[in-house]
Amino acid sequence: MFGFKKSSAQQTETLEQAKPGFFSRLRAKLNRGTSWLTKDLINLLPGGKIDESVLDELELRLISADVGVETTQRILDGLRGKVARSELADLDALLSALRSSLIEILKPYAQPLHIDDSKHPFALLVIGVNGAGKTTTIGKLARRLLDQQYKVVLAAGDTFRAAAVEQLQVWGERNGVPVIAQATGADPAAVVFDAYQSAQARGAQVMIADTAGRLHTQSNLMDELKKVKRVMGRVDATAPHEVLLVLDASQGQNALQQAKLFHQAIGVTGVVITKLDGTAKGGIVFALADQLKLPIRFIGIGEGVEDFDVFDAENFVDALLKPVDA
Repeated sequence: MFGFKKSSAQQTETLEQAKPGFFSRLRAKLNRGTSWLTKDLINLLPGGKIDESVLDELELRLISADVGVETTQRILDGLRGKVARSELADLDALLSALRSSLIEILKPYAQPLHIDDSKHPFALLVIGVNGAGKTTTIGKLARRLLDQQYKVVLAAGDTFRAAAVEQLQVWGERNGVPVIAQATGADPAAVVFDAYQSAQARGAQVMIADTAGRLHTQSNLMDELKKVKRVMGRVDATAPHEVLLVLDASQGQNALQQAKLFHQAIGVTGVVITKLDGTAKGGIVFALADQLKLPIRFIGIGEGVEDFDVFDAENFVDALLKPVDA
């Protein structure tokens, strides 16, 4: 045994205690003081009445924030229907309806990562394009799992970039987690295979494999990723047990295209959305949920371990809609 593992109830309590600080920071990052989605809408209400000009402005703001045309249309169709039925008497009613619509899109896909304890170890394959934040995400996730009393091994499967191995090793040293690595240029599949076997020999409960960043359009590198996945299946026919795609929120609609092609090629089972502290307004989260229907596991708003948390639909929507001082 590797120490006392928190019960589900204890883990949930810990996360709930952490959320207020995280989501207040998320709100500050997304809104920079006031909600970009609802700012000054009251000035567009002639006599306090909801009309087409207000809905047109909302539509423009949603599309410009990378929600996407299709998803925005779905949201606005619902709001226009309520206006036609005289269900939205004022701005408060409009914002309440908007909040409900946004939560409805996200909630089915706000699914925390579940570690299946029957797997020995539970194997995660982390994928994504260059610069999305894969290695940093692995380090933060390892820290989170350690806090939940899991024994973790990391695989330095990004063998193309020496700095990637070093970066993962820094996270390993910081967390006290072994990192299985080989020389730059080694076969990534061989590294992951060795790490998987090492994780089994060490009695680790979780093995997380890093991979080289690649453009979703590079077929030769995507084929190599498929090879890594196949090799993991030789150790355990059910592996990898999670294929975690890391997406940079500031990439906007390009991130949606990345997700589509990675999912087609590899079979994504969960998504991490990073860099919500940058220029991103967060709209891509809705497009991912509505169009690809992939589980959103975590979001990141900065470089620190504390800037990484389980995705929560209601808290995310409230971070978008409410000004920082609300």
